[in-house]
Amino acid sequence: MTTQYSYGWQRGGSFWGILFALVLGAVAVGAFVHHARSGFAGRIAAMITGRPLTIVSAPDVIEKVQRLNRLETVVYSLDTVVESNESNPVLPDVLAGDKLVMIVHGQTIAGVDMSQLKPESVQITETGGVRSITLTLPPSMIFLTTIDENKSRVYQRDTGIFVKADPNLETQTRVKAQADLQQAALSDGILDAASKNARATVTAMLEGLDFQHVDVK
Repeated sequence: MTTQYSYGWQRGGSFWGILFALVLGAVAVGAFVHHARSGFAGRIAAMITGRPLTIVSAPDVIEKVQRLNRLETVVYSLDTVVESNESNPVLPDVLAGDKLVMIVHGQTIAGVDMSQLKPESVQITETGGVRSITLTLPPSMIFLTTIDENKSRVYQRDTGIFVKADPNLETQTRVKAQADLQQAALSDGILDAASKNARATVTAMLEGLDFQHVDVK
């Protein structure tokens, strides 16, 4: 007696049925990943793809950008010489004047306050699977101008014979120095530089969210 063994598929239809099921399953998974952008479904889709998925809603984008808060993008440092003096309307300075010269080192910090970003500043579109975002930043601004006391000093002080040195003159000189430092930073274009750097930072962040086209103004 001869025994015969058969290997492989018994029916050709079984192979095509399983192949069709696999293709259909792959299409279903692809559709799920494409549409799952947030919540539990988004986390499942991220596990399938091995990477975070794009957040496509404007409120989510606004929230992420606003977390940057006061984004400091430029620090402007400068050394300057500032002079202040007090004079008597009658007597010459050598008798009643008070003159002070300071060498001042200071910094001006500028950036963009991202907490001021408005909902209407974000526009998101999706065409043919290509996600685009246009975001208009708040205007850049000066955050702070400070004097570094460790690097600043009184260079010269001349006080008249008949008067005592005014203790407030040094304070007034520092206030004047702060104003001069800030004006110098503005004249050198610190606000334009702050806007440019902020656009670069936000553009990189949005590209990390997988937007194919990013326009930050």
